[in-house]
Amino acid sequence: MTKKFALSSALVAATLAFSGLAQAQQAGTWLFRVGAMSIIPQVSSGDLSAPSVPGVKIDVDSSTTLAGGISYMLTDNWSLDVPLAIPPKHKIKGDGAISGSGEIGTTRVVPATMFLQYRFLEAQSTWRPYLGAGLTYARFYGEKGNGTLTAITDPGGSTTLSIKSEFAPTVQAGMTYSLTPQVYLDGWVGKTFLKVRSTLSTGQHIDTKLDPVIVGLSVGYRY
Repeated sequence: MTKKFALSSALVAATLAFSGLAQAQQAGTWLFRVGAMSIIPQVSSGDLSAPSVPGVKIDVDSSTTLAGGISYMLTDNWSLDVPLAIPPKHKIKGDGAISGSGEIGTTRVVPATMFLQYRFLEAQSTWRPYLGAGLTYARFYGEKGNGTLTAITDPGGSTTLSIKSEFAPTVQAGMTYSLTPQVYLDGWVGKTFLKVRSTLSTGQHIDTKLDPVIVGLSVGYRY
């Protein structure tokens, strides 16, 4: 009797585990994840407008932050995804004619994005690659210029800067890997085609293509 009970229990457990895996990413499933995200700007800077020394440009450092996201399976293959992150802080550096000046300011950004994703293979597959396309609203805030920026643009003054928030398209490619019927790993790489204008309190401005590459790695839970 004991052996029969043990065998029956094992079969039930196996059936439940398989059932959970089969429903891993089926229609109606919520997927939650937490991990880290790096934003790596691919900067192409214009020149600072007059009055200015010719060839004054800027560069922007990469930043890594705590991140995650929420996905909802519309069907077994189509999903909506919203990445979430603590707003990263980016250092703005001098480039071009002022490439040796170092940091000239900082900014934080909220990269609010929604993706429509297509997930390949079956809902129960251990590996599921996916492609996504969406729209990002890059909201910049907390911009700060430092003494170096002031020395370059308005000696004796106190230069401040602001960066205009913009909408931009974003594409991504990623993959999930099931560790258990509920727990999975998620990794993705994306690119946002973003151009912004930074304006100084002196009236000068500079247009910059940021076009950041985004890399995310998370642990997730299915519900």
